[in-house]
Amino acid sequence: MTEVAASTDFSRIRYAQCWEDADILTAALKVRPDGSYLSIASAGDNSFSLLAAGAGHVVAVDMNPAQLACVELRRAAFRALEHHEFLQLLGSRECPDRAALYARCVPFLPENVRNFWDGQPELIAAGHGGAGKFERYFGLFRERILPLVHGRRKVMALLAPRTAEERAAFYRDEWNTWRWRALFKVFFSRFVMGRLGRDPRFFKYVEGSVAARILARTRHALETLAPPDNPYLHWILFGTHGRALPHALREENYEAIRGRLDRLTVFQGTIEQYLAAEPSARFDGFNLSDIFEYMSEESMASLYAQLTEASRPGARLVYWNMLAPRSCPAVMEPRMICHHAEAERLLLKDKAWFYSALRIEEVKSMA
Repeated sequence: MTEVAASTDFSRIRYAQCWEDADILTAALKVRPDGSYLSIASAGDNSFSLLAAGAGHVVAVDMNPAQLACVELRRAAFRALEHHEFLQLLGSRECPDRAALYARCVPFLPENVRNFWDGQPELIAAGHGGAGKFERYFGLFRERILPLVHGRRKVMALLAPRTAEERAAFYRDEWNTWRWRALFKVFFSRFVMGRLGRDPRFFKYVEGSVAARILARTRHALETLAPPDNPYLHWILFGTHGRALPHALREENYEAIRGRLDRLTVFQGTIEQYLAAEPSARFDGFNLSDIFEYMSEESMASLYAQLTEASRPGARLVYWNMLAPRSCPAVMEPRMICHHAEAERLLLKDKAWFYSALRIEEVKSMA
C-alpha cells in the first residue's frame, strides 16, 4: 500500500460505507472464535462484521484519518445509540434531528475525531453514510442520470419480487434500453469514474473497458440476484437502505458488535507500517478489500509475502478484483492453498456486485 500512499490524496472521506458484501467476507474468512484479523478499515462496516462473527481481535488499518473518523463515529454510535437510532444517524433511515443523536455520541469520541465531525455539521445532518466521494458519485447517478433513463415507477418496479426468469425478462424487455446502455457507459467510464467516484490513480493497472465490465456485472445483479434483498442496490437507487441491510447494520448483529467494541484496534498508516510497528503480531485472516489492484504486481508480491509471514497456519487472505486481475503471486504459490471453487461460488451470491473476482487464499501448515 506504500505505492498508493505515495501518490494519492487521503485527506477526505472516500468511502462512507463499505462496498464489499460482509456476508461473503465472513463466509470466505471462516472467522474463528477469538481469532485475530487484520482488516482494511474503509468506513468500518466490515471490520465490525468480523466482530459480529466472533473475532477476538480486529485491527482496522487505513492511511486516511477521515476514514478512521468514520470508524470511530460508528463505534461511538454503537455505544450510545439503539439500533434504530444508529440507522438514523448513518442515513439508512429518515431522521428529523441527527445533530441530537450525534451529541449523544460525542462523549465516546477521541478528541481528534470529535474535532473532525464538529467541523462538518452538514455531513452529520445529511447522514454521514452518504459523506464519501463514492457515495456522492452514486448520488449524481441517482439524481442526474437515472431519471433520464427510467422514471420512479420503473425504478420501483425493479424492486418487485420476481423469479429469476421473471427478472431476466424484466431486464430484457423493460430495463435494458439503448438509453440505459449509453448513459451507463458514459457515467461509469474510466474518465468519469476517475473524476467523480474513485481516484484516477486507482485505474493505473486497469486495462480494457471499465464501463462494459461493470455493466455486465450489473446485469448479473439485476437478473441473478434478488433486487429487493440487495441493500447496496437500494442505496444506489434511493440514498437509503430498504428492508434489507448490510451485515454490520442488521439488528440481529447489533448487540454482538456492541459487546465486542473493545476488541477493535484502529491504526492510521499502511499495512506495511503496521506490520513493522508490531513485528510479533500474528493473524488468522485478512480482509484486504481490493487493495492489490492499486499496486504493481511487484508491490503486491512484496506485501503478500509480509502478510504470510504475519499469518498463523490456516490463515486466509480474502480480497476482491474489480477491474485489475490480481491473484496469488507465483513465488508464493508453494505456501498457499487457492480456494478457486469456493471463491467462484461465493462471488455468484455477492450483493456488492461490481467485482469481477473474489480471491480466497490460505496459508498452508508447515508441519
